[in-house]
Amino acid sequence: MNASAELLKELRIDRSKAPPPPSRKGLWITLVVLVVLALLAAIAWWMLGRAKPVPVRTATAVAMGSGGSQSASVLDATGYVVARRIATVSAQITGRVEEVMIEEGQHVDEGQVLARLDPINADAEQRLARSQMASAQSQVQNVQAQLTQAQAEAGRLQSLVKQQLVSRSQYEQQVATRDALRAQLETARRNVQVARDQLKISDIGKDYTVVRAPFSGVITAKAAQPGEIVSPLSAGGGFTRTGIGTIVDMDSLEVEVDVGEAYIGRVQPKMPVEATLNAYPDWKIPAEVIAVIPTADRGKATVKVRIALKVKDPRIVPEMGVNVSFLEAAPKQQDATPPGVRVPAAAVTERDGAPAAFVVNAGKVEQRTLKAGATLANDRQILGGLQAGETVVLDPPPTLKDGDAVDTTAGAGT
Repeated sequence: MNASAELLKELRIDRSKAPPPPSRKGLWITLVVLVVLALLAAIAWWMLGRAKPVPVRTATAVAMGSGGSQSASVLDATGYVVARRIATVSAQITGRVEEVMIEEGQHVDEGQVLARLDPINADAEQRLARSQMASAQSQVQNVQAQLTQAQAEAGRLQSLVKQQLVSRSQYEQQVATRDALRAQLETARRNVQVARDQLKISDIGKDYTVVRAPFSGVITAKAAQPGEIVSPLSAGGGFTRTGIGTIVDMDSLEVEVDVGEAYIGRVQPKMPVEATLNAYPDWKIPAEVIAVIPTADRGKATVKVRIALKVKDPRIVPEMGVNVSFLEAAPKQQDATPPGVRVPAAAVTERDGAPAAFVVNAGKVEQRTLKAGATLANDRQILGGLQAGETVVLDPPPTLKDGDAVDTTAGAGT
């Protein structure tokens, strides 16, 4: 019992003693955790709470009368590059192709041989014509010999008639024979000329078997191969070719566009034009209106306009798509430069009932109230509120306001 009582006393808690002092290590851990939580909260607020930049497209304001063309566009249209001189070269006779000496993209000169047809028929006709001419010449010689004899006989009978040794009727018969031979000689000589002309025709037929280039240009299509039958009349249906190839005079390239009837009054001959090929959008080609074709297309309500390109370049090929801008006449040197700047029409918006634009500066936008001028096709003239060289926002969102951050990496406008 005493031993058990002693053991129980040892298990009792002595509350009269002071508690041990708290550990400093635990306080430091608590402080570090609180600081880390505060930093995480600040980072989360900075990343989630701040406003994200608005992605926008931009363009640069340029002074009127400068930058590219010296005049403003009054009308835009689309069309195609066409060749004024283009020909599908064919033989003038029906025949079998013996040799083709062209390939696509090859440059040929006027008169250059492009192909040859089998000349077997032409050679036979030529030989026949030569034989006919030789026969006609032999006939002339034969009649000439007979006429010489008849003339001599008539002269001899004439002297005998004077001596009354032969009858006069016998002499007159010989004179008639002589005159008949003279007529036959004239006919024979004419037959020789006919045979000579027939030989020339056969030479032309032989020349028809050789196909030559009608003008200098570039081959854009090769339509026949050796062994095929070609004919200008397409004899034989689908198994007969109608041409050897297509040749285009690249110096005759021009642009044809269809302009709506409502705007054709803005287009005049000799009007300056700026053409842009769809294949080379950054290449501005100077051009000029050749003529306005005096007829309309009732189905499309358009009028065709021919435009001359002032630049000859191998990059320009037929049937290319092209955008054209009809320009105002270039200002004379003594005329004053138009006031203000020019910006794309998409940069001008409306804020508080007035035209405005947003100018980008150091990643933020500044709202400017504008004094707008004339409308120039896809551009606007700004008489006040902007200066040349400033960057403006295109198609600004309705929620965009002064001081907002923007992201201009979306691209620049044209």
